[in-house]
Amino acid sequence: MKKGLSLFLVASALSLTQCKNETYQTQSAGETTATAASKDALTDYTYETVPNDPLNARVYTLRNGLKVYLTDYEDAPRVQTFIAVRAGSKNDPADATGLAHYLEHMVFKGTSQLGTQDWQKEKAELDKIEALYEQHRNTTDPAQRKKIYHQIDSISGVAATYAVANEYDKILGAIGAKGTNAYTSVEQTVYTNDVPSNQLERWVALEAHRFGELVPRLFHTELEAVYEEKNRTLDNDGWKVMETLNAAMFPTHQYGTQTTIGTIEHLKNPSITEIKKYFDAYYVPNNMAIALSGDIDFDQTIRMIDEHFGKLKPSTAPTFTVAQEKPIAQPIIKEVTGPSAENISIAYRFPGMSSRDAQVLSMISAILYNGQAGLIDLNLNQQQKVLQAYGYDNQMKDYSVFRLGGSPRQGQTLDQVKDLLLAQVELVKQGKFDDDLIPAIINDNKISLMRAYERNSDRADAFVTAFIYDIPWADYVNRPEQFAKITKQDVMAVANKYLNNNYVQVYKRTDKNAASLKVEKPSITPVPVNREAQSAYYSEFMAKGPSELSPVFVDYKTDIKEAKLKNNIPLLYTKNNENGLFQMYYILDMGSDNDPKLGMAVNYLKFLGNDKYTAEELKKEFYKLGTSFNVSASGDQVYVSLSGLDENFEPALALFESVLQNPKADQKALDDMVQGMLKARNDAKLNKGVILNQALVNYAKYGPKNPFTSVLSEKELKAVKPQELVNLIKSIPTYEHRVLYYGPRETDKLVATLNAGHIVPAKLKPVPAEKVYAELDIKQPMVYWVDYNMVQAELMFLTKADAFNKAMVPTIRLYNQYFGAGMSSIVFQELRESKALAYSAYSSYSTAAKKDRSNYIMSYIGTQSDKLPEAMAGMQELLTNMPLADQNFELAKASLRNSISSERITKSSILFDYERAKRLGLDYDIRKDVYESANSLTFDQLQAFQKKYVSGQPQAILVIGSKDRLNFKELEKYGKVKQLSLEEVFGY
Repeated sequence: MKKGLSLFLVASALSLTQCKNETYQTQSAGETTATAASKDALTDYTYETVPNDPLNARVYTLRNGLKVYLTDYEDAPRVQTFIAVRAGSKNDPADATGLAHYLEHMVFKGTSQLGTQDWQKEKAELDKIEALYEQHRNTTDPAQRKKIYHQIDSISGVAATYAVANEYDKILGAIGAKGTNAYTSVEQTVYTNDVPSNQLERWVALEAHRFGELVPRLFHTELEAVYEEKNRTLDNDGWKVMETLNAAMFPTHQYGTQTTIGTIEHLKNPSITEIKKYFDAYYVPNNMAIALSGDIDFDQTIRMIDEHFGKLKPSTAPTFTVAQEKPIAQPIIKEVTGPSAENISIAYRFPGMSSRDAQVLSMISAILYNGQAGLIDLNLNQQQKVLQAYGYDNQMKDYSVFRLGGSPRQGQTLDQVKDLLLAQVELVKQGKFDDDLIPAIINDNKISLMRAYERNSDRADAFVTAFIYDIPWADYVNRPEQFAKITKQDVMAVANKYLNNNYVQVYKRTDKNAASLKVEKPSITPVPVNREAQSAYYSEFMAKGPSELSPVFVDYKTDIKEAKLKNNIPLLYTKNNENGLFQMYYILDMGSDNDPKLGMAVNYLKFLGNDKYTAEELKKEFYKLGTSFNVSASGDQVYVSLSGLDENFEPALALFESVLQNPKADQKALDDMVQGMLKARNDAKLNKGVILNQALVNYAKYGPKNPFTSVLSEKELKAVKPQELVNLIKSIPTYEHRVLYYGPRETDKLVATLNAGHIVPAKLKPVPAEKVYAELDIKQPMVYWVDYNMVQAELMFLTKADAFNKAMVPTIRLYNQYFGAGMSSIVFQELRESKALAYSAYSSYSTAAKKDRSNYIMSYIGTQSDKLPEAMAGMQELLTNMPLADQNFELAKASLRNSISSERITKSSILFDYERAKRLGLDYDIRKDVYESANSLTFDQLQAFQKKYVSGQPQAILVIGSKDRLNFKELEKYGKVKQLSLEEVFGY
């Protein structure tokens, strides 16, 4: 799932949409580049470009129909890669839903050459397994089905002896790839990697090889991983709301009749034969695209892609017939129950993203909610009329959806939230919004795109969107220009056309005892992963490689300019040479640990006006300037930030400073905020992620009194006076602080502007001494558990280690790479690939964020409750006796060096990397030590590290799960079992 970055970058069912148009220019590479024809290749390639394209992209179409999108962006010697297939869950057969998603998993399993030790022997067993699955699928008698599955399990064990698990992942890890993954959505399946630029040709050869052939090996263990993924969605109330909403919105179209993961019934009756048919039908070059952004040479890149992918044979992919939905005549009301906090969702159907009305929908969405100055932002969130509210558009190819949502305040009904949301919609329909809002949205969209195009992932993802949704690149590039032409009249017309009494409404009710479905655990015998084996393809591939890139480490003394502002305030500065955007921060080394009211005060600030503007007017003013501000407090720091268009830096700074200097106390705003905080606290106790990862982890590290529980009581909250918080806000600039700036200004001009505009007293106060919470020694094994109604159980094994020591960092980084990080790690191979115990499992030796603080080993596994004994035993065995795999170890070292040699810390990241280093007592880039040590580290050293700091160390095992499903006898094997109430772990 991708984060939305602008109005055109939509997530989840949200995809990256719309950009800019002019006329195509069709050119020959030979006409534009002197080195177009290489000495060993005579093919000349034509490509399409678009004037004023911010990506300066070239779009090629190979003879077999494969689309190739390229953009050169040399921020680092790396390349973001996406391979996109126009095949998603809407293309699944109606009797085999989830097929596209399951196929996505199988594409990682290798080919008849990659991932096998003896293909002919393996193939004979795989053919038997495929036939047995067809029998299993067509058999209804439970006893007979169980017998067939036992045969599948038995033969799978034999087949696995010839396989080599994760060879694809091992190769990608060794060459320094990051983000190796894939995702399936309604329209598409997309495979992702981020590779060093010197490894690009090897990546191309590998991908062309794996997309040329599908071999569904290790099928039944991967199927179990998909079962676990399904169970995670059944434990996710938000996911259940989305599926319910889609089913009601699209009773005919596959957007609603089929889900991406598939039904339980279909998952229990998979067909390898159907998966192969689907691969052959859709995974053809003329139905696929390669999208690359990074440090590339256009001509060399297209030639290497053609050399390898050009061999794939084209074929006509099945035509998708769009099911026509009838208009929704009256509201459709649905209800979902589950243990999480209550909320309401409202959704309207719109045309697909290529339509003009869908583009106007993007404007409507931003008018209602843009995170800063939309109607919902100002009228509901700013005025605290609801606990939280939002709106967004989800644009798909055949239809789009506009969704509103909200969470109620204490004592507020879901219908009252609904009425408030619908009232904002009516304002849009009537044109009752400021005339300058649309120009501000257009400006904000331009800024968002500028920010997005500083990242290779978003640049390449723009290509994916254009391809998947059949948008010519010229039209995509032109979208902001077309968007800028939208008028208030257009908005009102489209809003009145589509936003009427024609919505789907889903009530999410809280029911801690709601019944949960689950995919039942099949009987699976662990299969060997053959870590030391390798295919002939793998051996040949790894024997040849490019010369290693030279790493570039940050030199804090030369990469950061330092200056002094008035009153000796330090200024740390790096220049933005790319665009006209800036980021500025005032940082104080004090926080809510020093005074719990400080965190409350910075939250209060967002609801306050000043001596000139109301709170709502301030938001509008910043938005019109193309800037935004924020104040936040962690336990030991306060961050005051301002960012946006540097051309408006002076007026934005003046506005920013006036907010800090002259906040206007507001009793009602405080009362509403306190009530909202109390409701949010109650809602947090219904969130299993917060319970495990924050409440339980802090309890185990520090005991009942810890940074998470040290909050003001309800009585204390209600006793706070507005002026107390206003005084705290006004005191922020009076303490010693430093200023960080990343932007296009020259240092002298910046210093002059800040000296004139940054308002501080003649003498700054020293920050108070840090409040330190004592970390508990975990002397005896303990099992802490919290009851939560869920299908799965989630476990965290927590071990306290030594204090941060920079000399240990290289070993720690290598240990994590080898043991617990990524799909080629020991933990992933054992617990998911071999034993099929989890969809998600990892282990990390986590270094402290500050010197003199402890490191921690944190190992996680999420599993079905009935697999708890095997899952706990499996993780504990790995933590106690780390397996030796020479090949994996060498790959981990290569991965570490290749990753570091191609990483570049740039832009504002230089400043924050320096901040992190200072907190650890470092004055240099610690990656230098890791890189220089990686090759010389031995497995004996790694094993000694593991035995000293991990194996046999006392653990606190943290468990969240249903008391009716957890196996307490099993838990007792690992230590004294103690149930904790929500009051104990939350402190209220």
